[in-house]
Amino acid sequence: MKLSDMLEMAASTDPGLLRSYNEDAVFADAALGVAILADGMGGSNAGEVASGLACALLSSGFARFVPTCNENTDGDGDPAFVYERLIDEVEAANRAIFHVAQGDPEYLGMGTTLVLVWFYDNRVAVAHVGDSRCYRLRDNHFERLTRDHSVLQEKIDRGMIRPEDARFSRQQNLVTRALGVYPNVNVEVHLHEARPGDLLLLCSDGLSDMVTDEDIALNLQKMGGNLEQAVDNLVRLANDNGGRDNISVILARVRGDYALPRG
Repeated sequence: MKLSDMLEMAASTDPGLLRSYNEDAVFADAALGVAILADGMGGSNAGEVASGLACALLSSGFARFVPTCNENTDGDGDPAFVYERLIDEVEAANRAIFHVAQGDPEYLGMGTTLVLVWFYDNRVAVAHVGDSRCYRLRDNHFERLTRDHSVLQEKIDRGMIRPEDARFSRQQNLVTRALGVYPNVNVEVHLHEARPGDLLLLCSDGLSDMVTDEDIALNLQKMGGNLEQAVDNLVRLANDNGGRDNISVILARVRGDYALPRG
C-alpha cells in the first residue's frame, strides 16, 4: 500500500487583507509523507526568499532520502534515526539560508519560522523553529503539539501575561528562534504516535493570531471531512477577523496504517 493511500493533505496560503505580498511558503506531499510551512521575515522581499528557500531545500532533501528509507527498513524506524535525519535536514537548510543572506546586503538578517511534519512508520515527527504551529485533532480533542519560540511565550511561561491576553499583545511577532538568521539553529523535534483519523493542522501566525484555538477546532470538527474546503474556510475566517498578516494553512489526515514492512 502506498503512503499516499494512507494520508490526505491540503494546503492554502493567502497574503491577507493588509499586505500586498506573501512571505509565507507551503509544501505538502502525501506520497512523501511530508508537510512544510515557513513564515518569512526581513526587509524588501527577503522574507519571501527565506521561506521559499526553506521549503525548496527541505522538500528536495526529503524527496531524495525518503524513498531510500522506505526501501531499507533495517533499523530505519528507530526514533533516533528520525530525530537525526530531521535535525540534519533543518540545520543544512539553516546554513544555506544564512549563507545566501551573507552574500547579498538586501537579504542580510533575513529568516523564517518553520514547522514541518514527517509521517513515517505509523508515527509523525514534528520539527519547528519560531512561532508557526502544529495542532492535532483526535477524537474531537484539539491540542497544540508545538510551543512557540517567542518573547510572548516566555512571558506566559513566567506568569507575566495570561494566555487569554496574549492575542492582544504588541509582542506577538517577536520570535526568539528563526531559520537562517544565525549559522546555527536550535531545532525542536518531537515524535508522536499516529492513529487513523488523526487530523494535523500546520499554520502561520496569520491564522493563530486572528482565530482562537476554540474557533479553529470548531471549524475543523465541522469541515474536516473535506480538507480542501476546510483549509479555505480557515483562511477565510482569518480574513473575516481582520487578515492582518499572511495566512497559511496545511491539513494532513491519517487515513490508515502506514507501518514499514519488516524483514
